[in-house]
Parts: sequence; C-alpha cells; structure tokens
Amino acid sequence: MAHAIRIHKTGGTEVLQWEEIEVGQPAARQLRLKQTAIGLNFIDIYFRTGLYRAAQLPFIPGMEAAGVVAEVGADVTEFAVGDRVAYAPIMGAYTQERLIDADKVVKLPDTITDEVAAAIMLKGMTAYYLLRQTYCVKPGDTILIHAAAGGVGLLVCQWAKHLGATVIGTVGNEAKAALAKANGCDYPIVYTKEDFVQRVKTLTDGRGVAVVYDSVGKDTFMASLDCLRPLGMMVSFGQASGAVDPLELSVLSQKGSLFLTRPTLMDYTATHSQLVTCANGLFEALAQGALSIAIPQRFALADAAHAHAALESRQTTGATLLLP
Repeated sequence: MAHAIRIHKTGGTEVLQWEEIEVGQPAARQLRLKQTAIGLNFIDIYFRTGLYRAAQLPFIPGMEAAGVVAEVGADVTEFAVGDRVAYAPIMGAYTQERLIDADKVVKLPDTITDEVAAAIMLKGMTAYYLLRQTYCVKPGDTILIHAAAGGVGLLVCQWAKHLGATVIGTVGNEAKAALAKANGCDYPIVYTKEDFVQRVKTLTDGRGVAVVYDSVGKDTFMASLDCLRPLGMMVSFGQASGAVDPLELSVLSQKGSLFLTRPTLMDYTATHSQLVTCANGLFEALAQGALSIAIPQRFALADAAHAHAALESRQTTGATLLLP
C-alpha cells in the first residue's frame, strides 16, 4: 500500500495526516506514477487552511511533483513505463503513488533531475507566465518583485535579469537581500528597515516601475500600486499575508490609469498545449543557463507538517522538497 498526506478538515499543520491509500489501476488516458520528489509551495498552505477551498474533503494536497511512469492506461501512446515525467499545477501531489491524466504531465529532458523538476515546475512555470505572458518583460524595463528571496522570487530575479530588465526586490532581512542580489536582483530592499515605495521612487527617479509582481497580498498591495509608473501593471499572484481588501476601481485611474490582474497558473496551463508551452519555455531557460534553483530544504513527505511550519514562518529560502 502507498502512503499519502491527507486533510480531513482544514486548519493548522496538525491536519496533515499520514495515511495509507489505495491507488488503483489507471483508467483510459491515465498514468500511474511512482513519485520521486514533491514540491512545497505557499498555495499548499492556502488549501490546508481553507483560504482556497478543495473540491472535497478529505483531500491530498500538493500541486507539483516528478516521478516515473509505473503503469499506463488504455489509449496512452505518448508515454511508456519507465518514462520520467513531471507536472504542475495538479492537486494531489503529497503521495508516494498516484493516478493522473496523461495530458497533465510532461516528459522530462535527460538534463533535468527529478529533484530539480519537482522544485521548479510550479515556480518556474509561474515565472514564465508572469514574465513572458502576463507582462512581457523587455530590455530596459524596471520591475519590482516582492518576496525576492522566495522560490518564485529568485527565479523571477534571474529570468528578468537575463531578459535585460533592472530588477528591484523586497526581502525581510539582510541575508535574504544578499541571496536575492546573488540571483540577479539589482536592488534588494529590506522592507523591515526602509520604506520600499520611497526607495523605488528614488531608484527610478520618481517615475515608478513598469510592473509589480506581488505574491504578498494584503500587507503590500496598496503600496505596490504607488510604485507603478502611469499605465503600469500590478500583477497580484498570491496573498501570503492575507487576502487583499476590496478595491475601489477609481483608485487605478487616480494613480495613473493602472492595469490590475490576478492571474493563476491553472488558467495559463488549462489545456495540454498551454502546459507544454509553459514547460518548454521553462526547460529552454534552464538549458540556456538563465535559471538555476537551489534546494536548501528537504523533508520526508511524512514530515510535511514541519515543512509547512517552516514555510509559513518564512524560515525557508529557494525551494523546498518533500521526499516520499
């Protein structure tokens, strides 16, 4: 029997239960995966606490993983037993084995290890759509990325710098500032020591930035708007500090006819062709050396509660893996 982390009721880390599960046989167009590495992301906490609602209870959390095809269902021709694959963002990753639709996974290039894939699929494809689709960063742009030393933040810093942008990032302490700077952030701002709005205005000679990528949410949202140039774009793609308060739309016109979007990776990878586009864009950036990912933290899957606690308390940097 395989084991998985299941949630029977939402709440704190104590709701993450290590249980035996019955995986079953793959149906038509399905694969059975033996998973080798699982990514940890803030969205997992949103589902655990109930901020985001799962389709049903109980459920297996987690949105990305890598593994090996153990069995193929009928009508599957593009995958074979033994193929190395990865996926994101598909609920149910916190498990040793699982069934998954064949059109929800992609084959891994030989140059990408299972651990790197599990650590980078969700974060890396998020960075791809943020930088290449939601707002297409170009040489000469100045951008602001919050949580610049986090998993997505470090990749955005690297990739945006590779694209020719000037990168400003906010971080919580000097150690994280040094990490962000080492990963392409030209101007890390320690938000606990200085006003990031004023610092952004100084760095841009009062003009503001072309785009703000904000995964923090409630604590930074309104100040982020003040960092934008006229006609700038606010990309609110997470809410680590809580949900953003309701917004009077006239604020956007008052601050310079700003654009505002609240995107999710699920919508940018809704079809197989969209998934392949995002994944190939990520794999290409890795092949070009534009991206690298550090994995400073690894936890046993059974110890997912401690991993969640570390992520919630901002004790982690870069990527964190759960190993089944």
